[in-house]
Amino acid sequence: MKRNRRISAVAALTLAALVTGTGAGFAATTTPPTTQSASAAATAPTRSFQGTLPAPTGPYAAGEDVIHLTDANRPDPWVPSSGPRRLTVTMFYPAVPGTGTPAPYMTLAEAAGHIERAKVPASTGITPQNLAGVTTHAFDGARPQRGKHPLVVLSPGFGDPRVVLTSLATELASHGYVVALVGPTYEDSGETLDNGRTPSCAICDDPKFDMDRVTASRALDVSFVIDRLTHGTTAWPLAHLIDKHEIGMAGHSIGGASAATTMIADPRVRAGVNMDGTFHPAPAPGRINRPFLMLGAAENSSPGSHDTSWGKAWAALGGYKRWLTVTGADHPSFTDVDLLEEQAGFPTPPLSPARGVVITREYVTAFFDQTLKGIHSPLLDGPSPDHPEVVFQP
Repeated sequence: MKRNRRISAVAALTLAALVTGTGAGFAATTTPPTTQSASAAATAPTRSFQGTLPAPTGPYAAGEDVIHLTDANRPDPWVPSSGPRRLTVTMFYPAVPGTGTPAPYMTLAEAAGHIERAKVPASTGITPQNLAGVTTHAFDGARPQRGKHPLVVLSPGFGDPRVVLTSLATELASHGYVVALVGPTYEDSGETLDNGRTPSCAICDDPKFDMDRVTASRALDVSFVIDRLTHGTTAWPLAHLIDKHEIGMAGHSIGGASAATTMIADPRVRAGVNMDGTFHPAPAPGRINRPFLMLGAAENSSPGSHDTSWGKAWAALGGYKRWLTVTGADHPSFTDVDLLEEQAGFPTPPLSPARGVVITREYVTAFFDQTLKGIHSPLLDGPSPDHPEVVFQP
């Protein structure tokens, strides 16, 4: 049960028949209703969901483009009959404030797929239209800031669409990073591809699926995306904004494990962050000698907890490293999920969703500022009175 909590925020809900009481998604934290309460819910008026992510705090606006990349040299690993590996990537970049138009959170097809897979009750008022219309504080067609900026690749949890890391992506862009938020095709509730299709998850319903295969596949995805973004400008018209010598990667859950796997496979990734993900597999000594941040929920990720992969990874990491745990957090605290669930009226963990977003943004940004920009951050030196929930380990 615990292991599946670390693999997925949304996918654990869809596996509820196998793993009860775990995961996130828009309905995972609710208690199954009794017949009486279910009847009452059926007659209760439907709420209107209006989701809003917090505004980024940096000096720049967050521009956004959605691009589609196809790896003609690699069949899709999960559905080979679909042809070559297709990826949808949201690019966020430092932009001039006041330019562009508000960007949607996701496409209508992605929102419909998410609602269907997560079995979101109609009484929540969550519809494809208002889920797609969550306020993101990112802007389509925004005018980019001049200069070159480090690239950070973001990877979501297993079963989660890429958009659940939008709040972190906009924050990084506002502080001078180009961000590539890579959709895990066939590994989540649906990513709208260049052919107009939004395929659902092909592997989510197998609770015994080999997660080492997922991290290995995502490492190939990320290296391909980096190739396309740093070799010429054909993949993305604003690729000239990227400093190809300063590249980092962060991920949540299996996406965080994939950051470690990618660093082993691709030396261009100079710094990595794992947000509350079991390592699949834990890196061996000597494989990662570059900066790495481990940021997780105290229940899951503290020394001596059920997840022994964190202790193994910590001992193996050879470069600058930090192991931070967050008291009161749950698995989705490092994503948009808890915040949107709270806005939809669902119960929340002991750590308020807003605090989860603040902590994630500040510590991940500080880590990349220090490791990719060379800007020392006192936040990483030790406990902070502004963030008493964050504990430095060991």
